[in-house]
Amino acid sequence: MNDADIVRRVLSGDVNAYALLVDAHSAQIMGITARHVPQDRAAEVAHETFVRAYERLGTFKGESPFVHWLTRIALRRCADYWRGRAKNRETPFSALGNGAREWIESIPDSTCEGLDAHAQRSEAGVILDWALAQLAPDDRQVLVMTHMDGQALNDVAELMGWSLSKVKVRSHRARRKLRNVLGDMLD
Repeated sequence: MNDADIVRRVLSGDVNAYALLVDAHSAQIMGITARHVPQDRAAEVAHETFVRAYERLGTFKGESPFVHWLTRIALRRCADYWRGRAKNRETPFSALGNGAREWIESIPDSTCEGLDAHAQRSEAGVILDWALAQLAPDDRQVLVMTHMDGQALNDVAELMGWSLSKVKVRSHRARRKLRNVLGDMLD
């Protein structure tokens, strides 16, 4: 039975059939949320994704695969998480610790591409997470999807529900904002 058939069963009153959809897609949704929110919040956001999908199941039209529809909900839930944190998003640079500050000061005038090599070290991961948290949720998502996950621009456009040109522009602006955030830390 495919996803569309299961959705029809759930909408017809067999609410227990929804567990089939959760089982089939939980690993993928957990992977998405783990890349877009802190690890300790990924399971919570994934759960919220399935709750929201269940609540909105009647809006699934079947024009695209169910997993794409579910992925869009997961990305919105991730964005909602960061919007909620945006009110308290300023973290003092001093809170990063000595190791992270020393690492930042040792970086030459780097670009986003240079950060990938440094991200292997734990201090770099903390700094990158901190810097990404300074961006707007949509900027963070498009940057993670295009540059860290390596997803094709067309795929990102489809998943975000944006035009290809909007993905390109947002990706470019997000990279520039990330450079500014990191540059401000170095100044």
